[in-house]
Amino acid sequence: MKHKTILENAIKAMRARTYYAQYPEAPSGKVYGETANDDAKKRFETLSNSTFNQLLQEGASGTVGEERSPYGIPLSIQYPAFSTETLIKNAQNAQKQWANASYEKRADILIETLEQMKNVFFDIAYATMHTTGQAFMMSFQASGPHAADRALEAIAMGYEELSRYPVTTVRWDKPLGKVNAVLDKRFYVVPRGIGLVIGCSTFPVWNTVPGVYANLITGNPTIVKPHPKAILPIAIWVAKMQEVLKNAGFDPHIIQLAPDSTQNPITKQLAEHPAVKLIDFTGSSHFGNYIESIPNKTTFTEKSGVNSVIIDSFIDVDNALENLAFSVSLYSGQMCTAPQNFFIPKNGVNTNIGHLSFEEVVQKFADKVKNLAQNPKMGAGVLGAIQSEDTYQRIQNTKNQGYKIILEPQPIQNPEFPNSRTSSPLLIQVNAADYEKYAQELFGPIAFIIQTENTQESISLAKKLVEDKGGLTLSIYTSNAETKENMLQELLPVSVAIAFNLSGPTWINQSAGFSDFHGTGGNKAGNAAYTTPEFIVKRFTVVGVREQA
Repeated sequence: MKHKTILENAIKAMRARTYYAQYPEAPSGKVYGETANDDAKKRFETLSNSTFNQLLQEGASGTVGEERSPYGIPLSIQYPAFSTETLIKNAQNAQKQWANASYEKRADILIETLEQMKNVFFDIAYATMHTTGQAFMMSFQASGPHAADRALEAIAMGYEELSRYPVTTVRWDKPLGKVNAVLDKRFYVVPRGIGLVIGCSTFPVWNTVPGVYANLITGNPTIVKPHPKAILPIAIWVAKMQEVLKNAGFDPHIIQLAPDSTQNPITKQLAEHPAVKLIDFTGSSHFGNYIESIPNKTTFTEKSGVNSVIIDSFIDVDNALENLAFSVSLYSGQMCTAPQNFFIPKNGVNTNIGHLSFEEVVQKFADKVKNLAQNPKMGAGVLGAIQSEDTYQRIQNTKNQGYKIILEPQPIQNPEFPNSRTSSPLLIQVNAADYEKYAQELFGPIAFIIQTENTQESISLAKKLVEDKGGLTLSIYTSNAETKENMLQELLPVSVAIAFNLSGPTWINQSAGFSDFHGTGGNKAGNAAYTTPEFIVKRFTVVGVREQA
């Protein structure tokens, strides 16, 4: 096995849950090649008004493409389009060869795809930046090393689960007195069938590859259906996978890309096709609920939710509020883990610099958000650009709803891309009783400051939000050990990832491969988690075959 050491290290890290990264997150020339960045940038610049021709797929029936850079530069890239039946037929033709490969062989090939992916991390970064609006550093990290680590995590978990079953015939010998009952038994791991992975527009790689690699390690051919506005990043990834598969002697149609357009979508056709057995989905609750409702499918969803912050007291108020300001601002709030609702008691909170009133805490927070956005060295690099016009309009529409505005949204100046679609965060103050106003996900840089009677009401409201709407993260600030334990015991049953007293360079938005589970699968924000055993074992069955010895 060529990549045995990488696999063993990944399994070890997954079991220990401590820090581990196979792929360094810094865009270092020493790691990825001194000219890798410049070379990738030049390749990206030649893509405008061209057709993406790197896919090793047969049966194209035209082209599609409608991506536009949130940074205001033209893309106009066309992709080969395929009918649903062509994609299904290609997958079925490739299915048997991949299912018959040993899980060791599949793991080795899949790790090789990640090792080869290092050569195009910068290409994927520029593609991500100019389809999603992420700033370059986030684009590189999220769609490159961090995505690769999540993919490797899925491979490692798959290897662990598949290795539980003997791959050779075993002799079952049961004593029955004068005679024995003797059988030869063999256990076959049977893949479920074709997998469909539906991508999103804001994280087209990071949210896609866990399902792709979970499918493939368990023997299921996979079709990737990207968002029409963010095809290029995952197209580069799929093309590299196909190249590795072909070089290893396998049918490249084991993994396929299914580009479509907003005018002629094919997602429902693929999802409802009887040959598709597995569906991974990231996106809105409305469409996610539809995916979960399709009969005879095994689904893995990450849907919208409402993430909260409970402020009881501060160990270090300035460091904590700087951390929260960064979390609200990072990628303009367009992360599924970004905080939206901030619960603060009306009588204020205790801090390391004395008691602060509600108004003082809110003003301090607003000042830190404003200073970050206006910082010429940090603002554009942290906030990036707004991915879609819908999100931008949501900011403007929300601002005009008659709320008490704490901080007005402002354009972010980006000298390199002066035509960028940008906005600093909008901060709104409401009362605890205004539940319907803040009990919905307002995707983008929008945050509610909610005045509560006391910390207990803050806890109750945050808990109710997870129960009613779902949530991926819950951040808590308290300097009281007893309060901390009481909060934990009350909030654990609603199954949302909890973080206490984050400050410094660790933010609630982050989810670390091999250590953190992204999502829990235990509330309405989704039914799956990256990467638990359930994320793997539902993708195959075990069939026992007995024979009289």
